[in-house]
Amino acid sequence: MQSVIAQAKRLVVKVGSSLVTNDGRGLDHEAIARWAAQIATLRAAGKDVVLVSSGAIAEGMQRLGWSRRPREIHELQAAAAVGQMGLAQVYESQFAQHAIRTAQVLLTHADLADRERYLNARSTLLTLLGYGVVPIINENDTVVTDEIKFGDNDTLGALVTNLIEGDALVILTDQRGLYSADPRRDPNAEFIHEAMAGTPELEAMAGGAGSSIGKGGMLTKILAAKRAAKSGAHTVIASGREPEVLARLCQGEAIGTQLLAPTGRLTARKQWMADHLQLRGTVVIDAGAVDKLTSGGKSLLPIGVIEVQGEFARGEVIACVDTQGREVARGLTNYSSAEARRIARKPSSEIEAVLGHLNEPELIHRDNMVLA
Repeated sequence: MQSVIAQAKRLVVKVGSSLVTNDGRGLDHEAIARWAAQIATLRAAGKDVVLVSSGAIAEGMQRLGWSRRPREIHELQAAAAVGQMGLAQVYESQFAQHAIRTAQVLLTHADLADRERYLNARSTLLTLLGYGVVPIINENDTVVTDEIKFGDNDTLGALVTNLIEGDALVILTDQRGLYSADPRRDPNAEFIHEAMAGTPELEAMAGGAGSSIGKGGMLTKILAAKRAAKSGAHTVIASGREPEVLARLCQGEAIGTQLLAPTGRLTARKQWMADHLQLRGTVVIDAGAVDKLTSGGKSLLPIGVIEVQGEFARGEVIACVDTQGREVARGLTNYSSAEARRIARKPSSEIEAVLGHLNEPELIHRDNMVLA
C-alpha cells in the first residue's frame, strides 16, 4: 500500500495543539521549525501546501500567564488575539529559513456560508499558492461565536481542502491513527491502515477527545475525512511524532490511517452548499419525496413537504430531512419559509393561486441540490 500523498499535488496539512505547543506552555519553536522544514521539502517536490495550525490560544495563555484554559468566551477570545501574534511570528521566522513566504488567514464559518465571501476566500488562497506563499490558517477565535464557529480545526481543515479543491488532507495528531477501539482501554484494538471515508462503521469506532489542551478527538477527524471526501479528497490521519512524517508520506510511505474518497468531486456550487455547517431551516419530506431525490435524481416539489422548520429567505441553503430527522439533501430554496408553509402538501399547479405568484414549480431544483 502506497501513501495517497505521493500523488497529491495540492495538500492541506492540519497540525494539532499538542504538536505545536509544550503541553500548553506556549508554542514549541523547535517543533514548528521541524514542520516548516518538512513543508519546505513538500514544496520542493512540487506540491502546494496550506497549513491549518492550532496553538493560538495556548500561546496567548502562556503570554498572559494563565495556567488553565479559560471557559468564558471573552477570555478565550482575548487569549486568541494575543496568541495569534506569536503564532504568526514563529511561523514567519521559521519558514523564512527556507526562503518561503507565509500569510496568516483567519476564517469563520460566516466567511464560507456566504457565497460571495466563500469565492473571495477561495480566490485569495489560490492566489497565495500561485505566488508560492504558504497560507497559515486558523479559526478567527477573536470574533467567533457558537453560531459562526467551525468547532475544531479538523473540520476547518476539511472545509479548506474543499475550498481549494485539494487532493488530500493530512491530519497530524498525537496518535498513530485510527483503531477499531480505544487502544488505551482495549488491548485487542486493531489498527486500521486503510478504509473508505464516510462509512458508518468508522464513526462507531471513533472515541472522544484525549487531550486537555486540544478540542477535537478521533471522531472529529473521521467526520472531517467524510467532509473532505465529498470534494474527492483523500485523508491521512497520522502521528505527528513520527520523524519526518510529511516527507515520508510524500515519498509514498504508508504511515497512519488512509481514508479514501469513494466519489469524484462535487461541482464548486454544490460543494459550497455541502460545506454549510449551520443551516437557516429544514423541510421534512415524505417517503415518496425521499425516493425521488435519492433514487430518481428529481427536484423537490412542495407536495412532498410535510413540515417546514425555521425561518429562511428565498435563495438560502436549507436541509431536507426524512420523518426520522435524517438529512437526505440540502439546497437553495426557491421560496421563503413563510411561503413554503403555505404551499406544503400542494401540487405545483396550485402555487400561483396560493401565493399570487410563481417563482418556480420546484421548492428546490435538482441543479441547486446536493445529496447528504
